Formats: sequence, C-alpha cells, structure tokens
Amino acid sequence: MKTVIISGSNRGIGLELCRTFYKNGYRVMATCRKSNPSLDELGVDVIEGIDISKPETYLSWIQTLDSSIDCVVNNAGIWRTESLQNFNTDTIMEQYLVNAVGPLAWTMALLPKLRPSAKIAFITSRMGSITDNSSGGRYGYRMSKCALNAGAKSLALDLQSQGIAVGLLHPGFVRTDMTEGQGDWEAEESSRALFQRIEELTIESTGIFRHANGELLPW
Repeated sequence: MKTVIISGSNRGIGLELCRTFYKNGYRVMATCRKSNPSLDELGVDVIEGIDISKPETYLSWIQTLDSSIDCVVNNAGIWRTESLQNFNTDTIMEQYLVNAVGPLAWTMALLPKLRPSAKIAFITSRMGSITDNSSGGRYGYRMSKCALNAGAKSLALDLQSQGIAVGLLHPGFVRTDMTEGQGDWEAEESSRALFQRIEELTIESTGIFRHANGELLPW
C-alpha cells in the first residue's frame, strides 16, 4: 500500500484530498493543527499539532515515522486581504511564512523518509503567476504563492537526479471557507482532478505549473 502525507487536512481541499487518496487505496497520513469530526470519521491516520510554519511542531515527529512516504501533498496555506488602501506588512510576512517558506521547510524535513521515485505536490495558485495577474491587489497571497512557485521549481531541479518528481498545481477557484464560499468548483471536484494530476506526474513532467484540469499555466 502506498503512503501519502497531506498537510492542512482538516478542511476544504485538504479534507477532500484525504478522502480521495483514501478511496483510491492509499494509506493517508493527515496532518493539521487541530482535527475535527469530518476528518476523524474518514478512517485515515490523523496527526494533530503540526504547524508547517513552526518546525518545532514536526521535526521530532518526523523522526518517529516508521514507514516510507510515496507522496507528499503540500496543501496547508492561508489567505489574507491586503489592498492598495489596506497594505499590511505583518499579514504579508505571515503569508510568506505559511505559504512559501513553511511548505519547503516541511518538505525538506520529510526528504529522508521518501521512497525512491516518490512524488511531491505543491497546491499553489495561479494568483502566484505574474503573467496572469490582471486585477492587482491581494499582495501577500500573490507574492507568497509566486515565491512558493520559485522554490518548488528549484526543488524539482535539485531532486531530478534522484527520480523524485515535483508538481505545482493550481486547484481551481474552489468554494471553500478560504474563498468565503465563492468559486467555480466544489472541493470534491477539485480534489479528484488534483489526484489525477498527481497520479500522472512523472520525472519528465517535474517542475511544471498546471491547473488541476491539466492546463499549463504561465509563470
């Protein structure tokens, strides 16, 4: 049985990714800061108290892992709302830590536990695309996801010789708490598409930025 570890798994896309991977025969290790009944009832392995922005919450736990990981899905993230009229460096830095630095540090800590030819997926956003930015605003979220894309691309190149593939995936505009119920997709629909893209991921397609529907996205 393959093992996947999914961060930010207690709600929204993360919760549905746990459900989708579990239904497709994976052992799911669902990490989050705090669980809830929706996650607990899935039957997956739930690990609470993990905050990817705080290495002290996970470094010791990773050392205790007794199984190798086939897939890492970096889903945890936050969304704040800076604008020209409401510019806030504190929330921008908060998003950098959680959305960009945190996922990379978490992944680096997990590398010794990965099987040969494992896969790493970063749930990023087309809002991190400079070319695709046509509406402005959302400074911290856009900048943090752009930084995540840059880091994930470097990681893809650095791990290529080890046969570990890295995918950068935009989940679509999904109706979740983060988007205040707005969007074009339900979380379940997005998770199924993301799962398909991760299953298709190979070393030949490592480091490519894609929409969950398979569309190539511009940097």
